[in-house]
Amino acid sequence: MKRKMLEGVRVIDLSRNLAAPFCTMTLADMGAEVIKVERPGTGDDARGYGPIIRGKSGYFISINRGKKSISLDLKDAGDKAVLGGLLKDADVMIDNFRPGVLDRLGITETWVRAINPALIFASVTGFGHTGPYRLKAAYDLVVQGYGGIMSVTGEPGGSPTRVGVSIGDLAAGLYAAIGIIGALYARARTNLGDRLDIAMFDCQIALLENSLMRYIASGEVPGPIGNRHSSITPFEMFPSKSGYLIICIGNEKNWRVLCQKLALETLVTDPRFCDNDSRTKHHDALFGIMSSVLKEKTTEEWIAILDSAGIPCGPVSDIADIMENEQVRARNMIVSIDYPDIGRVESPGNPIKSRSYDVDVTRPAPELGQDNRRIIGRD
Repeated sequence: MKRKMLEGVRVIDLSRNLAAPFCTMTLADMGAEVIKVERPGTGDDARGYGPIIRGKSGYFISINRGKKSISLDLKDAGDKAVLGGLLKDADVMIDNFRPGVLDRLGITETWVRAINPALIFASVTGFGHTGPYRLKAAYDLVVQGYGGIMSVTGEPGGSPTRVGVSIGDLAAGLYAAIGIIGALYARARTNLGDRLDIAMFDCQIALLENSLMRYIASGEVPGPIGNRHSSITPFEMFPSKSGYLIICIGNEKNWRVLCQKLALETLVTDPRFCDNDSRTKHHDALFGIMSSVLKEKTTEEWIAILDSAGIPCGPVSDIADIMENEQVRARNMIVSIDYPDIGRVESPGNPIKSRSYDVDVTRPAPELGQDNRRIIGRD
């Protein structure tokens, strides 16, 4: 049996909703023992979010697999002492309370350091623990709006558009996981803990990549450009006979091959399309020419033709397509988890694949307080 990457790492998880729980699920998949600390009686707010699958929150179970759950009232002095006892043997504590909330409960960095100087204390918040926005409340949509990503998403001339998944939460969760793993690696050399401050807003800025650089380079404010690349052409979605087709041409060799496969060889020497910059400047003309040809065959027919020539291409799948996709299934990216009360539930897998270590995605999300007796000695 393969070992786990984070075997022996204990994480005390005070978080709820999405960003930090997504982080701790990733750590749990890699073998960390994640103890989720929830409010007595109600638990994580996400336990009430839909979709509801045979009485359970599909939202909650999709981001909390592999964890243990205990219930503590952090406003209670006795329960705070129980938390302190857990921290003595922990490696990581993570929260996503607004700055100042834990301080008011007496769970300060000083208090934590006195208990365990080697602890990695991580916080995920909307805007971070410093700066003028630090006390602002935030959810994913707020951060997407502040972070600029909505301004470059959608069709030209259309309204700003939210990314279709909670990219504000998910990016922060991934950056938090990276930071925690980095801090664990550093601690192996220094024996010192760390204080990590991950802001969802910061993570959105970090993801702006080419949009930000275009503004820096030109002084022009980028706007939404639909399903094309801003500086590489052709690199977008086209209509086909049966739906839509994505074609991405990243070099001149592929451009020449594409023209040959589309029977548009004359475009290779057309000065409007002779290099990438020229194609980008004359994007609309090229899109019209290519679309007229691509509409003659189905998406599946074009993929067969272009795949055989090594041209990056693909369909625009919906969620039902993903569930049946042979590559998704071959890579174990839809996993089945058995719950004792509701049976088998499918959910997204983990993209980390290792030849040497086990990434376990088969353990169910916990019932509220199910591990109270074993971990803290009470119900």
